[in-house]
Amino acid sequence: MSKLKKAFLIKYGEIALKGKNRYIFENILVEHIRRTVKHCGDFKVSKEQGRIFIEPFSDYDYEEVIERLSKIFGIVGICPVIVLDDMDFELVKQSALEYMKDEYEDFNFTFKVDARRADKRYPLNSMEIACEVGAYLLDNIPQLKVDVKKPQVKVWVEIRSRAYIYSKVIKGLGGMPVGSNGKAMLMLSGGIDSPVAGYLVAKRGVKLDAVYYHSHPYTSDRAKQKVIDLAKIVSKYSGRINLNVVPFTDIQLYIYEQCPHEQLTIIMRRIMMIIAEKIAEKNGALALVTGESIGQVASQTIQSLTTTNAVCNMPVFRPLIGFDKQEIVEISEKIETYETSILPYEDCCTIFVAKHPVTKPSLKSIIRSEKRLEKIDEMIEEAINNIELVKIKPDEEE
Repeated sequence: MSKLKKAFLIKYGEIALKGKNRYIFENILVEHIRRTVKHCGDFKVSKEQGRIFIEPFSDYDYEEVIERLSKIFGIVGICPVIVLDDMDFELVKQSALEYMKDEYEDFNFTFKVDARRADKRYPLNSMEIACEVGAYLLDNIPQLKVDVKKPQVKVWVEIRSRAYIYSKVIKGLGGMPVGSNGKAMLMLSGGIDSPVAGYLVAKRGVKLDAVYYHSHPYTSDRAKQKVIDLAKIVSKYSGRINLNVVPFTDIQLYIYEQCPHEQLTIIMRRIMMIIAEKIAEKNGALALVTGESIGQVASQTIQSLTTTNAVCNMPVFRPLIGFDKQEIVEISEKIETYETSILPYEDCCTIFVAKHPVTKPSLKSIIRSEKRLEKIDEMIEEAINNIELVKIKPDEEE
């Protein structure tokens, strides 16, 4: 088997539906793959008729390559393949047999051969290739049994500019390649929800920047580091994130002094949205992203969300809006943000909180209260001017 050339065949999903613009999405995905695998060795990444191929030209860590590829949005399947430059059909059959003997120790399973002939000049059609290769495997491995409906192992033979043989498909994340659908500003806290919201929006191809509100000394540097760590984990999926750390203490104290305490949370959220929108506009982001879901806390009732939304001109994406807490936790565990999110460091949303916050705020009443904040525009400007920018890179780019 060592004489056969090994590579990875990458399958993508939604990109295939993009018609004449498909090449744009393919090129973005190819670039993500190229940037990701270059840290594992010397590889050539190329595309051909609905597939992307990764060929190694140096030693590499197989598990590490799979791990990195499995975090790239847009990929639905990662297939370790053998590659045949010579597509003589006898060689294809012999290579399929050699592949099976190398991949499986015993053959107590049912199988089926599935063939795809992208190169229509090949003398056998897809059905003929599948039948001939299947018969050859049966003749040489008598233990095998054919099951064309529910085989335990499916062997693929793809005839393109070269021939590819494989039987294992490692599931990818799906979605769209990051950067194919614009940029949004994620409002990132240290909780469970907002990192998950960022992950889900990035999965739709949206590039992320983020904003975090830091209320030092009421929130500690460990709380800020926690958010940086969360952004780092999300960046493994989304790519680089510019994290804007906004000094929020003075604004929060000002709101606390001037406004009814039962309205503190709503007014604070509205000011956060104003700041996030201004930062987004400066950085080319076209929408805001939050981790809110209906009814989870006082600021997330429909009335509260409507009141908060009224201060924004940009679209606000809330990908968790219909999720319950357990569903959000399950995703956070899957993407490995959960253990960091539950570290017990307070963020700005958990300090200066009213004992009995309003859950059905009136927009008129909130605006009336905000008129007491005569210096708020000046304070917002000062906070934005004093942002600490933390550039977050995924591990492979360090």
